[in-house]
Amino acid sequence: MGVLADIPFEFDADALGEYLRIKPETDDAREFADFLDKARAAGRPKALYKECYVEGRGDDTVTIDGITFTSRALLANLERVERVFPYVATCGDEIGRLDIQADDIIKRFWLDTIQETLLSFSTSHLNTYLTRKYRLGKTASMSPGSGDVTVWPIEQQRELFSLLGDVKGLIGVELTDSCLMVPIKSVSGIRFPTEIDFESCQLCHREACPSRSAPFDQQLWDSIQEDLKPDA
Repeated sequence: MGVLADIPFEFDADALGEYLRIKPETDDAREFADFLDKARAAGRPKALYKECYVEGRGDDTVTIDGITFTSRALLANLERVERVFPYVATCGDEIGRLDIQADDIIKRFWLDTIQETLLSFSTSHLNTYLTRKYRLGKTASMSPGSGDVTVWPIEQQRELFSLLGDVKGLIGVELTDSCLMVPIKSVSGIRFPTEIDFESCQLCHREACPSRSAPFDQQLWDSIQEDLKPDA
C-alpha cells in the first residue's frame, strides 16, 4: 500500500484566468488572485495505490488479491497481465472547506475548476511515481463506471475500495450509497501494463459526454465482444 500525500503543485494563474474568462486588471481578476492564494494554502492533492496480482480469471471475472471483479472488458485487458495497481487519486477534501457562500455561483465555479486542476496534478504525479518506482513501460487504466454501463459497472467501486482498505482514513475519499466518490473530484481505477493505447472512453457510446478523453472505438468494442464469446 502506498500513500502519496505531499504531491507538489503550482497553479498557472494566467491559464486559469483565461479559461475562466477573467479579464486582467479588473476587480474580478484581483478577487480571483486572492482566491487562488487561499487555494494554494488549502490544496492537498493525494493518491493511494496498491501493488496487486491477478489470482484468477473466469468467464467474465478477474480476481485480484482475493477480490473478484466482474467486467468482460477488464478481463480482456488483463488477459496477459499479472501485476496491477488499483488506485484512488483526489483533489483532497481540504480545498472544499474554503469559506464560500452558498449563493456565490462564480466562486463555486472557480472552486470546481481549481479542484479539477488539483486532481490532474494528483493523477499525473501518481502515474509518474508508479512508472519510476516499478520500472513500468506503457500503461493504461480502467475505472468502474467509465464507458458504457456494461463495460465495468460503477457498483464495482465497492470491491475496489475494499481492495485498497481504509481509503477515507488514508486520503479522505469515501463512497456514497450510489458509489460516487466524495470529494467528487476524485478518480479510481486499476492501472496495468499494456502494449496498446487504451482509454475507457473508447468503450463508451455516449457521444456528448463532457469528460470524454478518447472517441468511441467500434473495432476495439467488437474485438472485446468477439474475444469473450463462449466457446461453441
